[in-house]
Amino acid sequence: MKQGFLISQYTCAVLLIVSSIALVAYQVVVIDDVSNGLLVYVAQAFLLVGSIFGLDYYVRLILRREGEREK
Repeated sequence: MKQGFLISQYTCAVLLIVSSIALVAYQVVVIDDVSNGLLVYVAQAFLLVGSIFGLDYYVRLILRREGEREK
């Protein structure tokens, strides 16, 4: 994989988590509550970020195992 693609992928994942946490903090400070729609957004953000990091780990693990078989 290209290094630039991985950097942009990880950056987007981290920014997604940071934005969801910032939105929750903003709602808690302003209206002392968190709306259902925002909770769905946070859940989807964590699911997507977990998928990004988990899939990357899984692909690296498979490539490492195939590399060991070739030796």
